[in-house]
Amino acid sequence: MLRRTVTLIAILAFSACAESAPPAAAGPDSGRRETAVFAGGCFWSVEANFERIPGVVSAVSGFSGGTTRAPTYDQVVRGGTGHLESVQVTFDPARVSYRSLVDRFWRTIDPTDSGGQFCDRGASYGTAVFVTAAQRPAAEASRRAAMLQLRGGQFATPILAVARFWPAEAYHQDFARRNPVRYAGYSRFCGRAARLDAVWGDAGT
Repeated sequence: MLRRTVTLIAILAFSACAESAPPAAAGPDSGRRETAVFAGGCFWSVEANFERIPGVVSAVSGFSGGTTRAPTYDQVVRGGTGHLESVQVTFDPARVSYRSLVDRFWRTIDPTDSGGQFCDRGASYGTAVFVTAAQRPAAEASRRAAMLQLRGGQFATPILAVARFWPAEAYHQDFARRNPVRYAGYSRFCGRAARLDAVWGDAGT
């Protein structure tokens, strides 16, 4: 399994610009809050993508879908816990719908890859949408629509019943925002943009 601690050594040769700040959300905050959980490979990337969406209040990196209580990052990437790197998104449903979050999620991952995402390989880097019973219809409708827009390949990303979410260590939180150059180099090294273009074309990110 390729560990990001190893990958980051290789990206030091790359120079990259800091990523732009998330756009401000239009409209007032309603005060309502709902949560959604997504696994899309590296949680740094999933977190960064969702934090840019107007109406998203917070995105927390962590782990979901496994059996080990309070897992550490090292335990999860070693394997055997059953967890996926995941992000818990808290959003204002009056400003952004759950369906639109799922629609966005597909286009930030390669849903045809069952072995990880981009340069991060292994079971812990798998993808999934974790849903409540109320969220399932919207997630499944979004998945069906996204399947029609793929340039090729078969969907491998499942929709799973929501599981206990465990936040990751503090040094993983807001990693892309706190380390913009380092994260941009990591993203470039992993070939995210090229692969997303191959999978989604103009629909990608």
